[in-house]
Amino acid sequence: MTGIAAPRMRGGPMPSPAPSDRLTHVELTWVEKKIEYWIRFGQPTYETILDRRCRVLSFRPNTIFAFVRWASNDFGTIISRIDIVRAVEPGEAYQTLPFVRPGGDILLKIESWPKAERVLQLVDAIEALTLDPADAAPDYWRHVHNRLTAGHEPRSYTREQHQAWLKRRRIGP
Repeated sequence: MTGIAAPRMRGGPMPSPAPSDRLTHVELTWVEKKIEYWIRFGQPTYETILDRRCRVLSFRPNTIFAFVRWASNDFGTIISRIDIVRAVEPGEAYQTLPFVRPGGDILLKIESWPKAERVLQLVDAIEALTLDPADAAPDYWRHVHNRLTAGHEPRSYTREQHQAWLKRRRIGP
């Protein structure tokens, strides 16, 4: 193992982006049955392969993506987490998140496999409506976060809700 790979696997520094870089960078790691970080939905603009186990996906501002992190050790799962994040504009306030540089607007943050699995089921349900979950209303992801955190069942996303979101987005902030 090289000295470069070990710090990245622990969330250490990634290659620094160019000073004029407007993108949000997400470091993905895949070590079969040990560390599995992946993007469930979202359209990256650029991909950089660091090595056979690690790559960086870059997202344009205002892109929404789902970042899933799972890790285990000899005794079982040690982390199951899903974050749904909106990539921010340069200079915009953001929250920090491991493996996401500089950070983003966190719409949903769920830990534990049962809750993360429920979020993935809701993503599948949105795709069953032939909608891209990245285009779903950000307020819906906040709703899912709040309901699951409180131990309640979130409402399903509907085509009518999506049409209302598209109209609201068209008329501006």
